[in-house]
Amino acid sequence: MYKKALVLVGLFLIVTSCWKDKSPEDLIRLKDKFKSQVATFESKKEVANKNVTKGLSSLGALKSALEDAKNEDKEFAKVYGDWEKVNKRVNNLNKEYEDLKTKAANLFTAMETQTNSLSDEKSRNTLLKAINKAKTKYNSTLANTSEAIGKLRLLHNDAVEVVKALEVAAALNSFDSINGQMKSIEDRVDGIMQELNVAVVESKKLYEKKITELGE
Repeated sequence: MYKKALVLVGLFLIVTSCWKDKSPEDLIRLKDKFKSQVATFESKKEVANKNVTKGLSSLGALKSALEDAKNEDKEFAKVYGDWEKVNKRVNNLNKEYEDLKTKAANLFTAMETQTNSLSDEKSRNTLLKAINKAKTKYNSTLANTSEAIGKLRLLHNDAVEVVKALEVAAALNSFDSINGQMKSIEDRVDGIMQELNVAVVESKKLYEKKITELGE
């Protein structure tokens, strides 16, 4: 019994010793791995943030150019304004269509579930027959509406492509204004440089005078 106790104590000391030896190393490795994962995550997040910021800046620049184009080009303002109105109507119609489809599906499911829960077979069969009749009529209407919506979406996709190209074409005109502003800056450089040179010379003279006065 005494020997058995000694063996158990010995095993406990060995295990404790091994844990003491290995645990800090394991913790260091885990800590380093965690730090590495955090660094990788932060790096990826930073890249993602830069890409998002860059994308938003590009979109903002295009939006700004389009606003300028609408202010300066009456023809573009009219065409683009008409497009924005009809595009909004298309999006609203698509949303209304999808909402009604969902509402109809949910309603049929609810009616069928409740009807199937009825214990009276006659009432159940009568109502299921009425539901199927309503569903047949609805499916016919849905098929016609879906076909019309499908044609609308195809035309809308084509329109989006055309308008995207038009936006770039309209934005290109903003370079005329930018080029003019750049030329204005270029023309003002020589005059400002002359004034700057004079300011530098006068500053040096005043500096020398102040230093001389301090030495007297």
